[in-house]
Amino acid sequence: MIAGYAAVLLANARHYYTDDTESQYTALWVGLGRSLRDGVFPVMVPEQWMAGNNTMDDAGLFNPPQLLIDLIAPSIDNVAVYATVVKLVFAIIAALGVYRIALVYGARPVWSAVAGVAFPLSGFFLFFDQASWMTALTGTAWLVHAWASAVRYTRGIGGPIPVFVFLYLTITTQYIFPAVEAVLMLVAVAVGELVYQRRRQPVARLTAVAACAGLAGLIAFLPSMLSAKVTWRGTAQIINDQFLTVPWSESLNASLPSALPAFTSWWSYVHPMPVTYIAWFLIPALAFIDWTKARGAWRELTAVALFAVMMLMWTAGPGSVGPLRWPVRVLPMLAIGLLVLVCVLIGRFGTVREWKPRAIAAAVLVLVLLVRSSSADPARVVWHLLAAVALLALGAGVVWLGRTRGTAFAGALTLLAMFPIAYFQVDAAQPTPMAWNLPAHRSDAQKSFPDFPGTTLQLGDRGLLQPQDKSVDGAYGSLVFGNYARAVELDYVNGYTPSGHFYFGELLCMRWDGSVCPDAYRRMFAPEPSTGRPLVDLMNVDRVTLQKALFPDAGLNPAPEGWKWVDYPGNARYIWVLERESGLISTVNGRVSNSAGVTATSLGETDTTSRVRVSSPGGGRVTFARLGWPGYRATLNGRDIPITTVARSFIAIDVPAGTENAELELTWRPPGWKIGIGTAVLGLAGLGVLQWVYLRSRRRDEPEPAETPADDADRPLADVAP
Repeated sequence: MIAGYAAVLLANARHYYTDDTESQYTALWVGLGRSLRDGVFPVMVPEQWMAGNNTMDDAGLFNPPQLLIDLIAPSIDNVAVYATVVKLVFAIIAALGVYRIALVYGARPVWSAVAGVAFPLSGFFLFFDQASWMTALTGTAWLVHAWASAVRYTRGIGGPIPVFVFLYLTITTQYIFPAVEAVLMLVAVAVGELVYQRRRQPVARLTAVAACAGLAGLIAFLPSMLSAKVTWRGTAQIINDQFLTVPWSESLNASLPSALPAFTSWWSYVHPMPVTYIAWFLIPALAFIDWTKARGAWRELTAVALFAVMMLMWTAGPGSVGPLRWPVRVLPMLAIGLLVLVCVLIGRFGTVREWKPRAIAAAVLVLVLLVRSSSADPARVVWHLLAAVALLALGAGVVWLGRTRGTAFAGALTLLAMFPIAYFQVDAAQPTPMAWNLPAHRSDAQKSFPDFPGTTLQLGDRGLLQPQDKSVDGAYGSLVFGNYARAVELDYVNGYTPSGHFYFGELLCMRWDGSVCPDAYRRMFAPEPSTGRPLVDLMNVDRVTLQKALFPDAGLNPAPEGWKWVDYPGNARYIWVLERESGLISTVNGRVSNSAGVTATSLGETDTTSRVRVSSPGGGRVTFARLGWPGYRATLNGRDIPITTVARSFIAIDVPAGTENAELELTWRPPGWKIGIGTAVLGLAGLGVLQWVYLRSRRRDEPEPAETPADDADRPLADVAP
């Protein structure tokens, strides 16, 4: 696995630090780690507005390994290196998990290792989950171990604790896809073991421990579920828009390294990266399986086949089911199912007897790969032809080694061939269209960036950046997009938000990466109708930076009332800067941003609580610089008081007439947090019961140790099949 990573890094040193990893995750780790080191559990950071609710997506607040990553992050200057090392660890975990799955279904160790190493080098997992989508990588890494542990538990060779732990870690990555995929995996295992063992009790035990893990992990998803109504993804619609859906015919590209599939994506119709590739041997190996003998194992392998079929169906659509969008994301699950299935079959029923007709069959399969790939991408037909010839040569070498030197040598060549393939695939995809090219060294970024105290709002559009601007000496010394502000340790409204707050996003016309529309400047300084105050005041913003490419003439016009243009010579090429004439406002009166008919004086502030002394002879309203996420509760002298919002975005409280020197306390807790704690306790209690039952059953009736297949590493492949 380390050799595979080295091959990829030789082709692109920043492969594992691109797209969402550079724009979202590494900076998020730094921000969360700083809070944890300060003794604050960072469920909410109000000044980051849409991106500040860390219970919504991807933060992994209840996932212990993720918290460890966060704690270390602030001490690392080169976040590209840090991300690469972290991802290597999880790639190894994922490879070991696939290895365990193959072993538990009876594959030889050699072919289990082949499956394990092949998976992290498979197309979509390599080019997206590892390169960009960190939570997809971590969720998958834990899921494969949950699968192996689930099978072991149902077959009486493992206990419930590993199943519970790995399922909990899968769920608490806080990413919906691994959680749903885990449910489908458990369904497949339950059906498969029911078919294989023909007993209901093992399946009932698996169902019980899965329910316990689900109860324990519910705390990770309850806040987002109960807040969905105010987010961009608040609908439960099923839409078949064909975007990032993969036709089943693209599965015929699974073994040709040069194949570029054709489907609708962000780029051209022919995808620029080989995301449907799984492993070079996967399809040709089918010709060297003794299918007559393999039919006898269909019951045992039902779960693997069922899982692969479910994933194949999912990849083809519909395009979105509620929050589950872009079916292409489940290609790694399909890769797992097919790799395990083929490696188990080739390990247990592989043969080179009658090798000539089998070689012809393998050649025909490679020809089908060539024709399908050339049809999808005719411009690269020469490369496809060369790849097909290389496949035939590699296959011939593996068959020769299998016949003359044994399984271990055949498996070794199968495995070693993956590394140069990974190198050429990554090299051919350069320059990657996914890269933001954000600085790898945080210290360099901090030196170049202005010292902006207080809360800053940026009005800019990432789409206007030119390739020559994307450096720390260019735009990245003045502008923030995604979570970049967290990396330079500054407080910006702008941040990366997968879910977003629908009403706030509409109010500012702000997108997921912090970009805004050209009308944002007018909107920010226009009076909000119910309060008469501009949005910059309601948000307690101290500074507004405007991207010159989006607002080229803004600084040539008079500043809004109460504001002034400030010159930052080292950054004048990219931004105009507006600052308040009266200085910082975010430090004056807590998060109170407006009061009408009320005297409101801040008594104390934390990220989740505002305490205010209020008086109102005739009744009035206090507005806070807090986004109206569900989960807020207010009390006046200890009594609950209703909460409302201004512009459906800013938390506001109507103070009743006759109030004098009362203490108003506004607190936020993740919605459903009490339920989540209760279900977690219930899940742990259930696990305790299941473990007690498991230990009692082992003491009462110690099972015979499972017979381990003999190691056929030194036997010719022709003699391996039983």
